[in-house]
Amino acid sequence: MKPGGWHDWHFPRLPDWLIYGAVVLAMLTAALARRERADAPEAPPPPPAGEGALLGPASPFDPAIMVKAPALANAPTVGTAFSVGEQGVWVSARHVLEGCKQVALLVGPGRGVAAKVRIDPTSEVAILSTVGGSPPLPFGMNQPLRVGERAFHPGFPQGRPGEAASRLLGRETMLTGGRDSRAAGGMPVVAWAESGRTDNMRGGLSGLSGAPALDSAGRVVGVTVAEAPRRGRIYTIPPEVLRAALDKAGIKPAPPTPGEAITVENYGRVADSLRRELRVAQVMCMQS
Repeated sequence: MKPGGWHDWHFPRLPDWLIYGAVVLAMLTAALARRERADAPEAPPPPPAGEGALLGPASPFDPAIMVKAPALANAPTVGTAFSVGEQGVWVSARHVLEGCKQVALLVGPGRGVAAKVRIDPTSEVAILSTVGGSPPLPFGMNQPLRVGERAFHPGFPQGRPGEAASRLLGRETMLTGGRDSRAAGGMPVVAWAESGRTDNMRGGLSGLSGAPALDSAGRVVGVTVAEAPRRGRIYTIPPEVLRAALDKAGIKPAPPTPGEAITVENYGRVADSLRRELRVAQVMCMQS
């Protein structure tokens, strides 16, 4: 013991690996502190109920579905048309009227007016013209469609007044067998899941072809062209295809206008009003 009673004490020697580790950690901390932060913002919250993802453009990767087309001799003779111009301009489905020599738009029991038909060569759109017309339906083709939103299809399923309700599923490519050779490569369609229909109506919806697909604001967002009864599906012409067909024909559709909202509670009554006002009418192939 040294004078004063103090022991001779030395700070313990640290292992080399601990010293080197502390130096590396300090250097790494300094480097990370100077690193640029370019993190993406937090993802937005999920959409509220009733609002789904936007319907994207047509794609070669859309799922394909097969719809059986009848032979020409057994082609549908009755369908639905709707007004797009007060001067007597109507839209229906091509396969209802293709090959018809005489077409009539029914305006009452046993009463019809002759109609001339123009077939769009690249789509399922048929355009009719009559002497005199009815108020046109407003169009909503520029409105974005969202998966899960509702559509309403007023027309003449099974040859009598009726309607259906549906929810948007997405895009598909429709392949048709039989006579429809133009669709060998498939036609783009929008698929809807049927969610309701006229009370006591059973079976298929043949005769609804050509009916407008209306959104909840009563605007046209497509044309009904096919169904798959076993799958509970309804298929419509995509908005951009309908718009292109009208543009080629030089037809300017009615702009979106405020109207009566359509709901699952009142769509039957709204459909009755549209038929009564002849804004939606039955069309018949009288001679083929």
